[in-house]
Amino acid sequence: MDAKTEKAELTRAAIVGAALDLAAADGLEAISLQAVADRVGLSKSGVFSRVGSREALQMAVIEEFGRRFIADVFVPSMQKPKGLPRLDEIMRRWIIRVRDVEAEQGCIFTAGAFELDDRDGPLREHLHGEVTRWRAALRRTVLQAIDTGHLKADTDPEQLVAEVYALAMGLVHDARFLRDPRAAERAQRTWERLRSTYLS
Repeated sequence: MDAKTEKAELTRAAIVGAALDLAAADGLEAISLQAVADRVGLSKSGVFSRVGSREALQMAVIEEFGRRFIADVFVPSMQKPKGLPRLDEIMRRWIIRVRDVEAEQGCIFTAGAFELDDRDGPLREHLHGEVTRWRAALRRTVLQAIDTGHLKADTDPEQLVAEVYALAMGLVHDARFLRDPRAAERAQRTWERLRSTYLS
């Protein structure tokens, strides 16, 4: 990669990072090209030339949040054996990430879902796609735990995914809104109790 290309990529990453900070603090609708330009020291046209429209920047923010989330939670968990060890590691890392990241900076998946739930359009569809992909990855992990015999053969993977997603959303609420210092600890115990009902 030549220096010019590398600089362009770093500048774009800085723009998306600044927009992600804005969205985490105030929602996806808080993103504007001018606000991001002010944060990174560029002109509004300079931001536009690198990321395109406001909506394109909002979509890039959703993608970047998803990329960071998967890198923190899912990718390292793939080092664990298929089945319950991998599912346990995903849940452990998810709970830690909420405690250490989302509790401080906000969760684009959760906050964005409430922000866009009644507003049809490309941005909602884009967020819906990211969340659906994450839930599909969870479902595959649950199916592997069933196939390995770690979970009951009659386990409904959609039901378990819905339950762990509800657990995580509750954790975001308690850690961020209630500022409960024991929210992550409670969530881990909730997961352990939940998983015990599915063990084969």
